[in-house]
Amino acid sequence: MKQLNITLKKSLNGRNQKQRNTAKALGLTKLRKTVTKNDTPTIRGMIRRISHLVEVSEK
Repeated sequence: MKQLNITLKKSLNGRNQKQRNTAKALGLTKLRKTVTKNDTPTIRGMIRRISHLVEVSEK
């Protein structure tokens, strides 16, 4: 299964609670933190919700 590297590029300050919760669920708690997740439709949906805050690359 493909892996995705997800990096938080912009701050969560001033964002609505849904966006904060989505980032937390992905494991993104600090700026420039990178997590590796499996490429599933659920993860893709979460990334789409906060796409303006993260950078995604395939591993």
